[in-house]
Amino acid sequence: MLINFFVVTYLYFMYVCSLIFSVMEEEVEKCVSLLKEGKVILYPTDTVWGIGCDATNEEAITRIYRIKQRNEKKSMIILLDSMQRLPMYVKKIPLIAWDLLAHVTRPTTFVYQSAYNLPEKLVHEDGTIAIRIVQNDFCRKVIRALGRPLVSTSANLAGEPTPRTFDKISQEVIDLMDYVVSQEESTSVEFKPSRLIKFLDDYNFTIIRD
Repeated sequence: MLINFFVVTYLYFMYVCSLIFSVMEEEVEKCVSLLKEGKVILYPTDTVWGIGCDATNEEAITRIYRIKQRNEKKSMIILLDSMQRLPMYVKKIPLIAWDLLAHVTRPTTFVYQSAYNLPEKLVHEDGTIAIRIVQNDFCRKVIRALGRPLVSTSANLAGEPTPRTFDKISQEVIDLMDYVVSQEESTSVEFKPSRLIKFLDDYNFTIIRD
């Protein structure tokens, strides 16, 4: 009887896991399809909820600036699913970057010199780009399936406080989205903007936000 109980429990657990996986895959497919069409989504990251789009789609990027009523001189960050993709968007990666990336244990956004293969609207006027290797499974799957980075900017209008949880996001912002990802995909434990580090050269960096 005891063995049967464990078998049934295990089978039920596997069944629930398969359902969760299936729901996530459907959500990923929906988001990727919309992002390829140039749509704007509200989605969970490894920090706070973000407004995002395909980071190579200039029209979608422009729309996010308009939604947030944000000054276009203020660049936005992009998310990648792995550090192996960095050379696609940064011409010269500092030597120290690889070591830092391999050892970060909390969400950290790095500012790199010499951005490329990205729309001008995303790149700061000094040529830098802020990139985070995201730690949220849902985001990683979306980026991997899309084959391009995601824009990530906080889900608020310019000048307003960053919403730390979904329930703090204004209905005005939600209504301007083409799609809102299910809250079930949110796995963040930080609920605050990421740490921000800027590389100065191959061996030096400065912490902008901790």
